[in-house]
Amino acid sequence: MAQVPDFVSLNGPDNVGKTTHLVRLTGRWEGFQALGAVHEHDPEPWARVAAGDYSRWWFETSTTVELTEMLLASHAKRAVAREAGRTGLLDRGLPMLLAVTTATCVVKDGLTVGEASKTVTGIAGSRAAAPETSVLLLPSRDAERSYAITSAREGRPWTGIYPAYQKMLHAVLLHQADHGAYSAVVDCEDRSLDDIHADLVDHLALSHFIDGSPR
Repeated sequence: MAQVPDFVSLNGPDNVGKTTHLVRLTGRWEGFQALGAVHEHDPEPWARVAAGDYSRWWFETSTTVELTEMLLASHAKRAVAREAGRTGLLDRGLPMLLAVTTATCVVKDGLTVGEASKTVTGIAGSRAAAPETSVLLLPSRDAERSYAITSAREGRPWTGIYPAYQKMLHAVLLHQADHGAYSAVVDCEDRSLDDIHADLVDHLALSHFIDGSPR
């Protein structure tokens, strides 16, 4: 029998299909508990920064330490919400949260990906969460094409610093994938939703628990 993980996280850039696959997984096994995104479990600090100019706070006035600490604190509160004996489904797990802060650090502080990654991991330290099976969904193995695919799905142009941030996030995710940060990587380019989902379920190795039909 497969070892049931405490947490399964789906990771990837905006518009790659994380929410769609999380909803499908939730409906396929009663042992899954949908835990969503970090801000849902720690709303007060996120509501506070969102009350002003959220983009300016994120990309200009916040420090990398502040942003990283907020994300990690909210991640810890989300983990506590998991019910005993169930597998928590996470919309962006720990590796993705570190990718977000790394990409932000690059565009905000002008560091290289390697420098920013070292900065963020230094802040995070050894505060590892409970065992997490982290799956990265990639629109493409090429960073430029990956960005082009997901930005086209947005339906409206990204403005300000956001395009630069998104492009960097794609690069950081590929950097992480190359360095083994994720339990599994699913290449989504030119594949149907059903094929991607089947690949995702195979990577989770929970066929003894999950029913065989996609929903």
